[in-house]
Amino acid sequence: MTQTVIPQLRVLSAAISLPFYVDGLGFEIDWQHQFEPGFPLFCQITREGQTLFLTEHAGDCQPGGAVYLCVPDVDACHRAFLANGIAIVQPPEDTPWDTREMIVVDPDGNRLRFASDLDCSTS
Repeated sequence: MTQTVIPQLRVLSAAISLPFYVDGLGFEIDWQHQFEPGFPLFCQITREGQTLFLTEHAGDCQPGGAVYLCVPDVDACHRAFLANGIAIVQPPEDTPWDTREMIVVDPDGNRLRFASDLDCSTS
């Protein structure tokens, strides 16, 4: 299934946030835009078919957002993120609603919940 909604998260410093997403979580930068050097950055990143917008523009949204990312194996993500030095706020655990979830918080306080279950397929 093609992703039809792209969540947008506010970052205060792309120089800090992009390494977190790219080196730590395994996202790739699809494209970046700035009106001029020194202006706020807006970019698109993708990890395993899931796309996010990251923006430094103050008027776009506020830091502290949340995104729910469905992944095939949250435990594999947990191991990879730990190997990349990412702090895990909540390690993988089973939920009463039949998912297995973990939470990571980016440098700007945006919460990323990674989840696996039978109804949360990325295919």
